[in-house]
Amino acid sequence: MNTPEYPAFSPYITVQDAAKAIAFYQEAFGATERFRLVDASTGKVGHAELNLQGGLLMLSDENPAWNKSPQTLGGTPVKFCLMVENADAAVAKAAAAGATVIMPAADMFYGFRTGSVSDPFGHLWLLQHEIEKVSPEEMQKRWDGMTEKCPASNDAA
Repeated sequence: MNTPEYPAFSPYITVQDAAKAIAFYQEAFGATERFRLVDASTGKVGHAELNLQGGLLMLSDENPAWNKSPQTLGGTPVKFCLMVENADAAVAKAAAAGATVIMPAADMFYGFRTGSVSDPFGHLWLLQHEIEKVSPEEMQKRWDGMTEKCPASNDAA
């Protein structure tokens, strides 16, 4: 077996029921499985790799001795950003596969149409496509205008 190519950065996530997670990522996001390593005694996935829109997602079943899933931890502070051709369609496809829609797709100040879903395993995903080129200076101007209208956002900083 040849060693597959590895990008410089690849997220590695932990889930409860990796086999179901792999099937979900295939159905929801069009992932393709590179390979998986399964513990013969438990049937749990010790390591798996998925190609995902030109990137690599690694995952495994939860093993409390060395990793915990968002479900065990009560959530996650991490969001994955996946570039798609059509954010509305991607959100709908993910929801049909079992994701929970957190935010329907909408046009954002930074020039992307973005929707957000939580997958059935507790991981958060931003599904987005570019709708306009926005310079960092223009983004800052839009950000400032947006936060001026939301006093609570100033408290978060």
